[in-house]
Amino acid sequence: MSPDVQAAAQAAAHTAAQAASQAAAAAGVHASEALLFAVLLQLVIIVLAGRLGGAVAQRLGQSTAVGEIVTGLLLGPSLFGALAPELFQAVFRSVGPQTLTILSQVGLLLLMFQIGLAFDFGHLSERRNRRAVWWVALAGLVAPFGLGLGLGWAMPESLQTGAPRFAFALFIGTAFSITALPILGRILMEFGLTRTPLGVITISAAAINDVVGWLLLALVTALSTAAFSAGAFAREVGGVLAFGLVSWFLLRPPLERFIAWRLKADGGEVGPTSMGVVIALIFAMGMCTYQLGIFAIFGGFMAGVLLHRQHAFAEAWQARVGGFVQVFFLPIFFTYTGLRTDIGSLSGASAWGWCALLIFLATLGKYGACSLAARFAGLSSPAARLVGILMNTRALMELIIINVGYDLGVIGREVFTMLVLMAVFSTLVTTPMLRRWLPALQGDAVLAGREGAAAPLSPSSGRGTGTAAASTGA
Repeated sequence: MSPDVQAAAQAAAHTAAQAASQAAAAAGVHASEALLFAVLLQLVIIVLAGRLGGAVAQRLGQSTAVGEIVTGLLLGPSLFGALAPELFQAVFRSVGPQTLTILSQVGLLLLMFQIGLAFDFGHLSERRNRRAVWWVALAGLVAPFGLGLGLGWAMPESLQTGAPRFAFALFIGTAFSITALPILGRILMEFGLTRTPLGVITISAAAINDVVGWLLLALVTALSTAAFSAGAFAREVGGVLAFGLVSWFLLRPPLERFIAWRLKADGGEVGPTSMGVVIALIFAMGMCTYQLGIFAIFGGFMAGVLLHRQHAFAEAWQARVGGFVQVFFLPIFFTYTGLRTDIGSLSGASAWGWCALLIFLATLGKYGACSLAARFAGLSSPAARLVGILMNTRALMELIIINVGYDLGVIGREVFTMLVLMAVFSTLVTTPMLRRWLPALQGDAVLAGREGAAAPLSPSSGRGTGTAAASTGA
Protein backbone atom coordinates (compact mmCIF):
# COMPACT_ATOMS: atom_id res chain seq x y z
CA MET A 1 0.00 0.00 0.00
CA SER A 2 1.40 3.41 -1.01
CA PRO A 3 2.08 6.02 1.66
CA ASP A 4 -0.67 8.30 0.27
CA VAL A 5 -3.31 5.55 0.35
CA GLN A 6 -2.20 4.50 3.83
CA ALA A 7 -2.42 8.10 5.08
CA ALA A 8 -5.88 8.49 3.57
CA ALA A 9 -7.07 5.25 5.21
CA GLN A 10 -5.73 6.36 8.59
CA ALA A 11 -7.44 9.75 8.23
CA ALA A 12 -10.73 8.07 7.32
CA ALA A 13 -10.44 5.71 10.30
CA HIS A 14 -9.67 8.63 12.60
CA THR A 15 -12.67 10.56 11.30
CA ALA A 16 -14.94 7.56 11.75
CA ALA A 17 -13.66 7.04 15.29
CA GLN A 18 -14.29 10.70 16.09
CA ALA A 19 -17.79 10.48 14.69
CA ALA A 20 -18.51 7.35 16.70
CA SER A 21 -17.13 8.96 19.85
CA GLN A 22 -19.24 12.08 19.33
CA ALA A 23 -22.33 9.97 18.71
CA ALA A 24 -21.67 7.95 21.86
CA ALA A 25 -21.11 11.14 23.85
CA ALA A 26 -24.34 12.63 22.49
CA ALA A 27 -26.20 9.44 23.37
CA GLY A 28 -24.68 9.50 26.86
CA VAL A 29 -25.67 13.14 27.38
CA HIS A 30 -29.17 12.38 26.15
CA ALA A 31 -29.46 9.40 28.50
CA SER A 32 -28.20 11.49 31.44
CA GLU A 33 -30.65 14.28 30.65
CA ALA A 34 -33.49 11.78 30.32
CA LEU A 35 -32.58 10.28 33.69
CA LEU A 36 -32.35 13.74 35.25
CA PHE A 37 -35.74 14.68 33.85
CA ALA A 38 -37.35 11.53 35.24
CA VAL A 39 -35.80 12.01 38.69
CA LEU A 40 -36.72 15.71 38.81
CA LEU A 41 -40.31 14.82 37.91
CA GLN A 42 -40.40 12.30 40.74
CA LEU A 43 -38.95 14.83 43.19
CA VAL A 44 -41.45 17.53 42.22
CA ILE A 45 -44.32 15.15 42.89
CA ILE A 46 -42.80 13.76 46.10
CA VAL A 47 -41.96 17.12 47.68
CA LEU A 48 -45.29 18.75 46.89
CA ALA A 49 -47.29 15.66 47.85
CA GLY A 50 -45.30 15.35 51.08
CA ARG A 51 -46.04 18.92 52.09
CA LEU A 52 -49.70 18.50 51.20
CA GLY A 53 -49.91 15.26 53.19
CA GLY A 54 -48.17 16.86 56.17
CA ALA A 55 -50.50 19.87 56.09
CA VAL A 56 -53.59 17.66 55.93
CA ALA A 57 -52.28 15.55 58.81
CA GLN A 58 -51.77 18.64 60.94
CA ARG A 59 -55.30 19.83 60.18
CA LEU A 60 -56.53 16.44 61.40
CA GLY A 61 -54.49 16.73 64.61
CA GLN A 62 -51.79 14.30 63.49
CA SER A 63 -48.02 14.59 63.26
CA THR A 64 -46.69 15.75 59.90
CA ALA A 65 -44.70 12.51 59.77
CA VAL A 66 -47.95 10.52 59.62
CA GLY A 67 -49.16 12.58 56.66
CA GLU A 68 -45.89 12.04 54.82
CA ILE A 69 -45.95 8.28 55.44
CA VAL A 70 -49.55 7.93 54.24
CA THR A 71 -48.78 10.13 51.23
CA GLY A 72 -45.87 7.86 50.34
CA LEU A 73 -48.18 4.84 50.43
CA LEU A 74 -50.79 6.60 48.30
CA LEU A 75 -48.17 7.35 45.64
CA GLY A 76 -47.43 3.63 45.34
CA PRO A 77 -49.35 0.81 43.66
CA SER A 78 -51.95 0.76 46.46
CA LEU A 79 -53.67 3.87 45.06
CA PHE A 80 -51.83 5.79 42.33
CA GLY A 81 -50.76 2.58 40.59
CA ALA A 82 -54.29 1.16 40.84
CA LEU A 83 -56.10 4.27 39.59
CA ALA A 84 -53.68 5.29 36.82
CA PRO A 85 -51.37 2.34 36.07
CA GLU A 86 -49.91 3.77 32.84
CA LEU A 87 -49.16 7.16 34.39
CA PHE A 88 -47.74 5.44 37.48
CA GLN A 89 -45.41 3.38 35.30
CA ALA A 90 -44.31 6.47 33.38
CA VAL A 91 -43.54 8.46 36.55
CA PHE A 92 -42.07 5.91 38.94
CA ARG A 93 -41.09 2.88 36.87
CA SER A 94 -39.42 4.48 33.85
CA VAL A 95 -36.04 4.56 35.67
CA GLY A 96 -34.50 2.37 38.37
CA PRO A 97 -34.98 3.10 42.08
CA GLN A 98 -31.29 3.63 42.83
CA THR A 99 -31.42 7.44 42.77
CA LEU A 100 -34.34 7.66 45.19
CA THR A 101 -32.72 5.03 47.41
CA ILE A 102 -29.46 6.97 47.78
CA LEU A 103 -31.22 10.29 48.32
CA SER A 104 -33.42 8.76 51.01
CA GLN A 105 -30.45 7.25 52.84
CA VAL A 106 -28.51 10.53 52.81
CA GLY A 107 -31.59 12.26 54.17
CA LEU A 108 -31.96 9.70 56.96
CA LEU A 109 -28.34 10.22 57.98
CA LEU A 110 -28.89 13.98 58.30
CA LEU A 111 -32.21 13.54 60.10
CA MET A 112 -30.69 11.13 62.62
CA PHE A 113 -27.92 13.65 63.27
CA GLN A 114 -30.51 16.33 64.01
CA ILE A 115 -32.38 14.02 66.38
CA GLY A 116 -29.23 13.16 68.33
CA LEU A 117 -28.38 16.87 68.39
CA ALA A 118 -31.77 17.86 69.83
CA PHE A 119 -31.74 15.75 73.00
CA ASP A 120 -30.43 16.67 76.44
CA PHE A 121 -28.99 13.47 77.86
CA GLY A 122 -28.04 15.28 81.06
CA HIS A 123 -31.33 14.02 82.52
CA LEU A 124 -29.75 10.55 82.63
CA SER A 125 -27.56 11.72 85.52
CA GLU A 126 -30.58 11.17 87.77
CA ARG A 127 -30.74 7.62 89.11
CA ARG A 128 -34.51 7.30 88.63
CA ASN A 129 -34.27 8.26 84.97
CA ARG A 130 -31.44 5.78 84.31
CA ARG A 131 -33.44 3.04 86.01
CA ALA A 132 -36.46 3.87 83.85
CA VAL A 133 -34.40 3.80 80.65
CA TRP A 134 -33.01 0.32 81.30
CA TRP A 135 -36.31 -1.17 82.44
CA VAL A 136 -38.23 0.31 79.50
CA ALA A 137 -35.53 -0.72 77.01
CA LEU A 138 -35.46 -4.28 78.36
CA ALA A 139 -39.24 -4.65 78.37
CA GLY A 140 -39.48 -3.04 74.93
CA LEU A 141 -37.14 -5.70 73.57
CA VAL A 142 -38.04 -8.92 75.34
CA ALA A 143 -41.85 -8.84 75.21
CA PRO A 144 -42.28 -7.74 71.55
CA PHE A 145 -39.50 -10.04 70.39
CA GLY A 146 -41.04 -13.04 72.13
CA LEU A 147 -44.50 -12.33 70.70
CA GLY A 148 -43.11 -11.71 67.21
CA LEU A 149 -40.99 -14.85 67.31
CA GLY A 150 -44.02 -16.92 68.31
CA LEU A 151 -46.24 -15.34 65.67
CA GLY A 152 -43.63 -15.85 62.96
CA TRP A 153 -43.29 -19.50 63.90
CA ALA A 154 -47.09 -19.97 63.84
CA MET A 155 -47.74 -18.28 60.49
CA PRO A 156 -48.76 -20.64 57.70
CA GLU A 157 -46.41 -21.70 54.92
CA SER A 158 -48.43 -19.65 52.42
CA LEU A 159 -47.22 -16.42 54.08
CA GLN A 160 -43.58 -17.47 54.21
CA THR A 161 -40.82 -17.48 51.64
CA GLY A 162 -38.10 -19.99 50.88
CA ALA A 163 -36.01 -18.65 53.78
CA PRO A 164 -35.52 -20.90 56.83
CA ARG A 165 -38.53 -20.80 59.17
CA PHE A 166 -36.35 -19.79 62.11
CA ALA A 167 -34.94 -16.84 60.13
CA PHE A 168 -38.49 -15.78 59.21
CA ALA A 169 -39.68 -15.99 62.83
CA LEU A 170 -36.55 -14.21 64.06
CA PHE A 171 -37.17 -11.43 61.57
CA ILE A 172 -40.78 -10.92 62.75
CA GLY A 173 -39.51 -10.77 66.33
CA THR A 174 -36.90 -8.20 65.31
CA ALA A 175 -39.49 -6.10 63.48
CA PHE A 176 -41.72 -6.13 66.58
CA SER A 177 -38.80 -4.94 68.75
CA ILE A 178 -38.03 -1.77 66.79
CA THR A 179 -39.02 1.76 67.84
CA ALA A 180 -38.88 4.45 65.17
CA LEU A 181 -36.12 6.63 66.56
CA PRO A 182 -36.31 9.37 63.87
CA ILE A 183 -40.10 9.72 63.93
CA LEU A 184 -40.24 9.42 67.71
CA GLY A 185 -37.70 12.23 67.89
CA ARG A 186 -39.67 14.32 65.46
CA ILE A 187 -42.90 13.86 67.42
CA LEU A 188 -41.13 14.78 70.66
CA MET A 189 -39.79 17.90 68.95
CA GLU A 190 -43.27 18.90 67.84
CA PHE A 191 -44.55 18.56 71.41
CA GLY A 192 -41.60 20.38 72.95
CA LEU A 193 -40.48 17.30 74.91
CA THR A 194 -36.92 16.89 73.65
CA ARG A 195 -35.23 18.30 76.76
CA THR A 196 -37.58 16.80 79.34
CA PRO A 197 -36.92 13.65 81.40
CA LEU A 198 -39.90 12.02 79.64
CA GLY A 199 -38.41 12.68 76.20
CA VAL A 200 -34.89 11.64 77.13
CA ILE A 201 -36.01 8.42 78.88
CA THR A 202 -38.04 7.45 75.84
CA ILE A 203 -35.47 8.36 73.19
CA SER A 204 -32.67 6.64 75.14
CA ALA A 205 -34.67 3.44 75.55
CA ALA A 206 -35.64 3.61 71.86
CA ALA A 207 -31.98 4.02 70.87
CA ILE A 208 -31.04 0.91 72.89
CA ASN A 209 -33.92 -1.00 71.29
CA ASP A 210 -32.83 0.01 67.82
CA VAL A 211 -29.16 -0.86 68.32
CA VAL A 212 -30.10 -4.33 69.54
CA GLY A 213 -32.67 -4.57 66.77
CA TRP A 214 -30.02 -3.82 64.15
CA LEU A 215 -27.74 -6.45 65.65
CA LEU A 216 -30.62 -8.92 65.48
CA LEU A 217 -31.16 -7.91 61.86
CA ALA A 218 -27.50 -8.65 61.19
CA LEU A 219 -28.09 -12.08 62.75
CA VAL A 220 -31.14 -12.63 60.52
CA THR A 221 -29.10 -11.61 57.48
CA ALA A 222 -26.34 -14.07 58.37
CA LEU A 223 -28.84 -16.90 58.95
CA SER A 224 -30.62 -16.13 55.68
CA THR A 225 -27.39 -16.23 53.71
CA ALA A 226 -25.99 -19.24 55.60
CA ALA A 227 -23.08 -17.06 56.77
CA PHE A 228 -23.69 -16.98 60.53
CA SER A 229 -20.69 -17.24 62.82
CA ALA A 230 -20.93 -16.83 66.60
CA GLY A 231 -17.42 -15.36 66.72
CA ALA A 232 -18.17 -12.85 63.96
CA PHE A 233 -21.39 -11.80 65.66
CA ALA A 234 -19.59 -11.31 69.01
CA ARG A 235 -16.96 -9.21 67.25
CA GLU A 236 -19.73 -7.10 65.74
CA VAL A 237 -21.22 -6.42 69.18
CA GLY A 238 -17.78 -5.57 70.55
CA GLY A 239 -17.15 -3.28 67.61
CA VAL A 240 -20.34 -1.33 68.29
CA LEU A 241 -19.39 -0.86 71.95
CA ALA A 242 -15.85 0.21 71.01
CA PHE A 243 -17.21 2.66 68.45
CA GLY A 244 -19.43 4.30 71.07
CA LEU A 245 -16.63 4.57 73.64
CA VAL A 246 -14.06 5.94 71.18
CA SER A 247 -16.56 8.44 69.80
CA TRP A 248 -17.59 9.72 73.23
CA PHE A 249 -14.25 9.83 75.04
CA LEU A 250 -11.77 10.56 72.23
CA LEU A 251 -13.66 12.29 69.42
CA ARG A 252 -16.19 14.40 71.37
CA PRO A 253 -13.84 16.72 73.35
CA PRO A 254 -11.87 18.12 70.37
CA LEU A 255 -15.03 18.24 68.27
CA GLU A 256 -16.84 20.33 70.90
CA ARG A 257 -13.88 22.73 71.13
CA PHE A 258 -13.74 23.07 67.34
CA ILE A 259 -17.48 23.79 67.05
CA ALA A 260 -17.36 26.35 69.89
CA TRP A 261 -14.40 28.09 68.21
CA ARG A 262 -16.08 28.18 64.79
CA LEU A 263 -19.37 29.47 66.23
CA LYS A 264 -17.52 32.34 67.86
CA ALA A 265 -15.59 33.05 64.67
CA ASP A 266 -18.77 32.95 62.54
CA GLY A 267 -20.81 35.20 64.84
CA GLY A 268 -23.05 32.47 66.18
CA GLU A 269 -23.90 31.07 62.75
CA VAL A 270 -23.08 27.70 61.17
CA GLY A 271 -20.46 28.84 58.68
CA PRO A 272 -19.25 26.96 55.59
CA THR A 273 -16.22 25.49 57.39
CA SER A 274 -18.10 24.12 60.39
CA MET A 275 -20.93 22.88 58.17
CA GLY A 276 -18.48 21.09 55.88
CA VAL A 277 -16.66 19.46 58.79
CA VAL A 278 -19.91 18.34 60.47
CA ILE A 279 -21.38 16.92 57.26
CA ALA A 280 -18.15 15.02 56.59
CA LEU A 281 -18.25 13.74 60.19
CA ILE A 282 -21.85 12.53 59.79
CA PHE A 283 -21.00 10.64 56.62
CA ALA A 284 -17.76 9.22 58.04
CA MET A 285 -19.51 7.95 61.19
CA GLY A 286 -22.24 6.50 58.99
CA MET A 287 -19.57 4.63 57.06
CA CYS A 288 -18.14 3.30 60.33
CA THR A 289 -21.46 1.95 61.62
CA TYR A 290 -22.20 0.47 58.22
CA GLN A 291 -18.94 -1.44 58.42
CA LEU A 292 -19.92 -2.56 61.94
CA GLY A 293 -23.15 -4.02 60.55
CA ILE A 294 -25.73 -1.80 62.29
CA PHE A 295 -26.53 0.50 59.34
CA ALA A 296 -25.18 3.92 58.53
CA ILE A 297 -27.99 5.96 60.06
CA PHE A 298 -26.91 5.04 63.60
CA GLY A 299 -23.61 6.77 62.86
CA GLY A 300 -25.56 9.92 62.03
CA PHE A 301 -27.40 9.69 65.35
CA MET A 302 -24.13 9.19 67.25
CA ALA A 303 -22.63 12.25 65.54
CA GLY A 304 -25.57 14.31 66.84
CA VAL A 305 -25.18 12.91 70.35
CA LEU A 306 -21.55 14.02 70.40
CA LEU A 307 -22.68 17.64 69.92
CA HIS A 308 -25.93 17.62 71.89
CA ARG A 309 -24.48 19.87 74.60
CA GLN A 310 -23.66 22.58 72.05
CA HIS A 311 -27.08 24.25 72.30
CA ALA A 312 -26.13 27.33 70.27
CA PHE A 313 -24.85 25.13 67.45
CA ALA A 314 -28.01 22.98 67.59
CA GLU A 315 -30.24 26.05 67.19
CA ALA A 316 -28.10 27.47 64.38
CA TRP A 317 -28.02 24.14 62.53
CA GLN A 318 -31.79 23.72 62.82
CA ALA A 319 -32.39 27.21 61.50
CA ARG A 320 -30.10 26.78 58.50
CA VAL A 321 -30.29 23.09 57.56
CA GLY A 322 -33.08 21.36 59.49
CA GLY A 323 -36.06 22.50 57.47
CA PHE A 324 -34.52 21.46 54.15
CA VAL A 325 -33.73 17.97 55.44
CA GLN A 326 -37.29 17.38 56.60
CA VAL A 327 -39.04 18.95 53.61
CA PHE A 328 -36.86 17.45 50.88
CA PHE A 329 -35.16 14.26 52.02
CA LEU A 330 -37.58 12.53 54.37
CA PRO A 331 -40.62 12.28 52.03
CA ILE A 332 -38.36 10.55 49.49
CA PHE A 333 -37.91 7.58 51.82
CA PHE A 334 -41.63 7.33 52.56
CA THR A 335 -42.40 7.35 48.85
CA TYR A 336 -39.72 4.74 48.16
CA THR A 337 -41.39 2.43 50.70
CA GLY A 338 -44.83 3.24 49.33
CA LEU A 339 -43.72 2.15 45.88
CA ARG A 340 -43.05 -1.33 47.29
CA THR A 341 -46.30 -1.64 49.25
CA ASP A 342 -49.43 -3.04 47.66
CA ILE A 343 -52.37 -3.34 50.03
CA GLY A 344 -54.19 -5.26 47.32
CA SER A 345 -51.78 -8.15 47.91
CA LEU A 346 -53.73 -8.98 51.10
CA SER A 347 -56.55 -10.92 49.50
CA GLY A 348 -59.02 -12.91 51.53
CA ALA A 349 -60.24 -12.97 55.12
CA SER A 350 -57.37 -15.19 56.26
CA ALA A 351 -54.66 -12.72 55.21
CA TRP A 352 -56.49 -9.81 56.83
CA GLY A 353 -57.00 -11.89 59.96
CA TRP A 354 -53.27 -12.53 60.25
CA CYS A 355 -52.67 -8.82 59.62
CA ALA A 356 -55.02 -7.84 62.47
CA LEU A 357 -53.37 -10.36 64.81
CA LEU A 358 -49.92 -9.05 63.87
CA ILE A 359 -50.92 -5.45 64.63
CA PHE A 360 -52.56 -6.44 67.93
CA LEU A 361 -49.58 -8.47 69.20
CA ALA A 362 -47.07 -5.83 68.12
CA THR A 363 -49.02 -3.15 70.03
CA LEU A 364 -49.51 -5.37 73.08
CA GLY A 365 -45.82 -6.23 73.24
CA LYS A 366 -44.52 -2.68 72.90
CA TYR A 367 -47.13 -0.47 74.54
CA GLY A 368 -48.13 -2.91 77.26
CA ALA A 369 -44.65 -4.02 78.28
CA CYS A 370 -43.07 -0.54 78.20
CA SER A 371 -45.94 1.00 80.19
CA LEU A 372 -45.61 -1.65 82.90
CA ALA A 373 -41.82 -1.27 82.97
CA ALA A 374 -42.03 2.52 83.29
CA ARG A 375 -44.53 2.18 86.13
CA PHE A 376 -42.29 -0.37 87.87
CA ALA A 377 -39.34 2.02 87.51
CA GLY A 378 -41.19 4.68 89.51
CA LEU A 379 -42.93 6.85 86.90
CA SER A 380 -46.51 7.94 87.51
CA SER A 381 -49.31 6.09 85.77
CA PRO A 382 -49.96 8.91 83.19
CA ALA A 383 -46.23 9.17 82.47
CA ALA A 384 -45.94 5.39 82.08
CA ARG A 385 -48.80 5.38 79.55
CA LEU A 386 -47.06 8.08 77.54
CA VAL A 387 -43.77 6.16 77.57
CA GLY A 388 -45.64 3.09 76.32
CA ILE A 389 -47.40 4.85 73.46
CA LEU A 390 -44.22 6.66 72.43
CA MET A 391 -42.20 3.43 72.42
CA ASN A 392 -44.90 1.86 70.24
CA THR A 393 -44.12 4.39 67.49
CA ARG A 394 -42.46 2.33 64.76
CA ALA A 395 -42.87 4.12 61.43
CA LEU A 396 -39.51 4.98 59.89
CA MET A 397 -37.21 2.41 61.49
CA GLU A 398 -39.80 -0.29 60.95
CA LEU A 399 -39.97 0.63 57.28
CA ILE A 400 -36.19 0.44 57.02
CA ILE A 401 -36.09 -2.98 58.69
CA ILE A 402 -38.85 -4.50 56.59
CA ASN A 403 -37.34 -3.16 53.38
CA VAL A 404 -34.14 -5.01 54.30
CA GLY A 405 -36.12 -8.18 55.04
CA TYR A 406 -37.94 -7.91 51.74
CA ASP A 407 -34.69 -7.43 49.82
CA LEU A 408 -33.19 -10.46 51.58
CA GLY A 409 -36.19 -12.57 50.63
CA VAL A 410 -36.93 -13.37 54.29
CA ILE A 411 -40.48 -11.99 53.96
CA GLY A 412 -42.79 -11.89 50.98
CA ARG A 413 -45.05 -9.14 49.68
CA GLU A 414 -48.00 -10.05 51.91
CA VAL A 415 -46.06 -9.98 55.19
CA PHE A 416 -44.22 -6.88 53.97
CA THR A 417 -47.58 -5.14 53.53
CA MET A 418 -48.80 -6.34 56.95
CA LEU A 419 -45.72 -4.89 58.63
CA VAL A 420 -46.11 -1.60 56.75
CA LEU A 421 -49.71 -1.34 57.96
CA MET A 422 -48.55 -2.10 61.52
CA ALA A 423 -45.95 0.66 61.27
CA VAL A 424 -48.57 3.13 60.02
CA PHE A 425 -51.10 2.16 62.72
CA SER A 426 -48.59 2.39 65.56
CA THR A 427 -47.57 5.87 64.45
CA LEU A 428 -51.12 6.98 63.68
CA VAL A 429 -52.30 6.45 67.26
CA THR A 430 -49.32 8.18 68.91
CA THR A 431 -50.22 11.84 68.44
CA PRO A 432 -53.91 11.57 69.44
CA MET A 433 -52.92 9.66 72.58
CA LEU A 434 -50.28 12.27 73.41
CA ARG A 435 -52.84 15.05 73.10
CA ARG A 436 -55.31 13.12 75.22
CA TRP A 437 -52.93 12.07 78.01
CA LEU A 438 -50.34 14.87 78.13
CA PRO A 439 -52.54 17.39 80.03
CA ALA A 440 -52.77 14.94 82.95
CA LEU A 441 -48.99 15.35 83.41
CA GLN A 442 -48.96 19.11 83.98
CA GLY A 443 -46.70 19.73 86.97
CA ASP A 444 -45.13 16.24 86.81
CA ALA A 445 -41.34 16.22 87.13
CA VAL A 446 -41.01 14.26 83.88
CA LEU A 447 -42.03 17.43 81.98
CA ALA A 448 -39.33 19.62 83.58
CA GLY A 449 -37.70 21.78 80.92
CA ARG A 450 -40.49 21.36 78.41
CA GLU A 451 -40.45 23.88 75.56
CA GLY A 452 -43.68 25.84 75.28
CA ALA A 453 -44.80 24.57 78.70
CA ALA A 454 -46.56 27.86 79.37
CA ALA A 455 -49.14 26.88 76.75
CA PRO A 456 -50.11 23.33 77.67
CA LEU A 457 -51.96 21.17 75.20
CA SER A 458 -55.62 20.47 75.71
CA PRO A 459 -57.09 17.13 74.63
CA SER A 460 -58.82 18.85 71.72
CA SER A 461 -55.83 20.86 70.59
CA GLY A 462 -55.34 20.78 66.87
CA ARG A 463 -51.54 20.77 66.86
CA GLY A 464 -48.41 20.61 68.97
CA THR A 465 -46.57 23.49 70.53
CA GLY A 466 -46.00 26.19 68.01
CA THR A 467 -42.36 26.74 68.83
CA ALA A 468 -41.42 23.11 68.57
CA ALA A 469 -43.40 22.54 65.42
CA ALA A 470 -41.85 25.53 63.76
CA SER A 471 -38.38 24.42 64.75
CA THR A 472 -38.78 21.18 62.86
CA GLY A 473 -39.97 22.81 59.69
CA ALA A 474 -43.22 20.90 60.09
